[in-house]
Amino acid sequence: MNYLDDLKTIVNINSYTHNKYGVDEVGKYMTQWLSPLGLELTKYKRELIGDHLLFQSQRKVGIKILLLGHNDTVFPEGYFEGFHEDETWVYGPGVCDMKGGNIVALQALRNIFNKNKNIYNVDFLLVSDEETGSDDSKLVTESIAQNYDYCFVFEAAGENLEVVTARKGVGRYIIKVEGKAAHAGTSYTKGINANLEAAIKLQEYSKLTNIKKDTIVNIGTINGGMGINTVSPHCQMEMEFRFNCYKEQERVVSEVERITNTSYVKGTKSYAHGLVQRGVMQECKEQLELIALLEEISKEKIKIEHRGGVSDANIVSSCGTTTLDGFGPFGDSDHTLHERALKSSFKQRIDMMTKILDYFQKNLEEGIPYDYEI
Repeated sequence: MNYLDDLKTIVNINSYTHNKYGVDEVGKYMTQWLSPLGLELTKYKRELIGDHLLFQSQRKVGIKILLLGHNDTVFPEGYFEGFHEDETWVYGPGVCDMKGGNIVALQALRNIFNKNKNIYNVDFLLVSDEETGSDDSKLVTESIAQNYDYCFVFEAAGENLEVVTARKGVGRYIIKVEGKAAHAGTSYTKGINANLEAAIKLQEYSKLTNIKKDTIVNIGTINGGMGINTVSPHCQMEMEFRFNCYKEQERVVSEVERITNTSYVKGTKSYAHGLVQRGVMQECKEQLELIALLEEISKEKIKIEHRGGVSDANIVSSCGTTTLDGFGPFGDSDHTLHERALKSSFKQRIDMMTKILDYFQKNLEEGIPYDYEI
């Protein structure tokens, strides 16, 4: 399994999102492996983070496919590094999130090229900042997403090799509250307590959580005040909210604005700075129709699942492109020191993606019949 040797090579390179050198080194290896397949590289150069890489194939009339991955991981240098394996599992930073997924895509592309000596209408985008929210690469992804009919994202598969049809959206805000300082002992009534205002607002924001609708509003940090004997002149809160439909997104955004603009402690002023970082990925009939086709192609039953976490699939899906996620290997304990991926799942995913890509290669300019035999 030479692809596991390739995985070992890139896992042994620290590619923490803020380690530009390491992320770019991983990108160099991916470029070295993808260029012989006839894919042309467009590099989106960045100064402070790794470069985003778009590998483009030749074009014919027909279905156009985007494969999507990321080269960065969450672990700083010296924290969790190195690749090892046993009979069943491979271990190391990124083996499932998501260098392992990138290797699945790479090997499927190799298989197609080795069989056909050409690749058409299949591009591969590798971004460098997914683990910190894709704040930079989001614009790149959005700029090309509508060029494709389908997008396959190579985050880890589910435990039973499920693919992902829905992910929650996520928004993040910093709430700043301004009050007025005063000596708490001698001039208490002259002060305006920003901490008290923030405490009331925290409760109001938290009421926006709706467990039945799977909407979570969480104040993760709160920091305010100058000292124990001073009425607090300022306070800051960090909020994240997650939602699984557009209606809930709109409700939370509207209510956060209302609560922020309401002064519960007279004289305070508050400001909310933030954004909806990734829109919701909602399951749709186009996905289910595509899965039915993929089952015909692969001769396998494809299970599906919804996930609370986000990925770049949210971005592409929000642009209207039919998107499926979870085409990487099955793994667990990602973002921890115990991250691992199941060796057997690599073969299953590579075989499946090879059949899928081969099907679309053979049907360019001819339509997409359902009775095609691999």
